[in-house]
Amino acid sequence: MAAGQGFAPYEGLARALLPQAGIGDDGAHDLGHLKRVWTNAFAIAAREGGDGELIAAAVLLHDCVAVEKNSPLRSKASMLAAERAAEILAAHGWPADRVAAVRHAVAAHSFSAGITPETIEARVLQDADRLDAIGMIGIARCFYTAGRMGSSLYDPVDPRAEHRPLNDGAYALDHFRAKLLKLKDGFQTETGAAIAAERTRRIAEFVVLFEQEIGAIEG
Repeated sequence: MAAGQGFAPYEGLARALLPQAGIGDDGAHDLGHLKRVWTNAFAIAAREGGDGELIAAAVLLHDCVAVEKNSPLRSKASMLAAERAAEILAAHGWPADRVAAVRHAVAAHSFSAGITPETIEARVLQDADRLDAIGMIGIARCFYTAGRMGSSLYDPVDPRAEHRPLNDGAYALDHFRAKLLKLKDGFQTETGAAIAAERTRRIAEFVVLFEQEIGAIEG
């Protein structure tokens, strides 16, 4: 597959930035993730607007500093990536105002950072990235990450966390109630919210089926 393929119409930009995009051994934040986020972003921007080149650059660099989910630096990951993205784009000769726009979009994309996106490009990136955390891909990424962190699938004593606090660091199933089923309420664009509602319906259905199979609820 040619470098940059999957990022039309910004293949040239992708070829320039992908070597510095921070792609490592985390299968939840790999080239496939970047391509899916771009597909989401392109679809959202087609309806909501925004500068395509800025959005593409932000997508390509939004994970350029890798921080594991269980790292104490996790809440700072998007800020670290934003500063690194700014350095990369400045080195490529981008004007300061466009560098700043990408920096803000990258900084604001993260759920854990809690930064309000102030531009349409930032809103598009945040929605596009969050869409990859829900639906079928979101389910796959959840269990992949749980395995990477050494978590259990679920608590066999209280799988639905009815008599204990949710602990998604220990149990993958807890992550659906702790985060994934809540993400739909924080979308920034109408287009993103509509897609999120359908993907959330799918993961809610999955949770019910999963809990039936483990005997947590009647099927």
